[in-house]
Amino acid sequence: MIANVLDADNLRWLRNNLEQTRFVDGRQTAGREARVVKNNEQVDRGDPLLEEMQELVIDRLLTNALFRMATRPHVVRPPLFSRYEPGMEYGSHVDDAIMGGMRTDVSVTIFLSEPDEYDGGELVIESAAGEQDVKLSAGSAVLYPTTSLHRVAPVSRGERRAAVTWVRSLVRDAGERELLFDLETARHALFERLGKTPELDLLAKTQSNLLRRWAED
Repeated sequence: MIANVLDADNLRWLRNNLEQTRFVDGRQTAGREARVVKNNEQVDRGDPLLEEMQELVIDRLLTNALFRMATRPHVVRPPLFSRYEPGMEYGSHVDDAIMGGMRTDVSVTIFLSEPDEYDGGELVIESAAGEQDVKLSAGSAVLYPTTSLHRVAPVSRGERRAAVTWVRSLVRDAGERELLFDLETARHALFERLGKTPELDLLAKTQSNLLRRWAED
């Protein structure tokens, strides 16, 4: 989870634009099986405001150091902007493996509504360890492997708005991305505490060589 991917000005601008955009049935962008359980609305792909909104979100993600460390992005898909009103939900599904000719490795949800603006609407990520309910402050993002089953719980009050996108990573395997993330996090913390040392040079060499081994450009 990454806080403040979008700052207050970004959020204000996006929310103002969303008041002016056309929303259509979200099933238009769902696969055959997901279409059965998808009940939300999304900004029309032909809306004249959409491209600039997408560019802002992608720019804010790619300039976020934590996002880059966690995803090792090669390509970020243009995001969808969704709206859930009372009675809407998105049942359990897995995102498409290929979107627009691109393999998808990491799914990203950026919350555009504050948690107290709606009831329900949690993003529920399913795994062998159980279910994780996610409902973050506006501007915060959650990242999860695109291989995961997940759903959006029914909204019972208010309006849930979010931007959703997908990343093709330079490192396909989620476990390998996690190892690289942990190594880089540890390196940064040790450098802040100790400065440059021979041991840190060895860690940097190890991280670089693992990335070289695992990366697919």
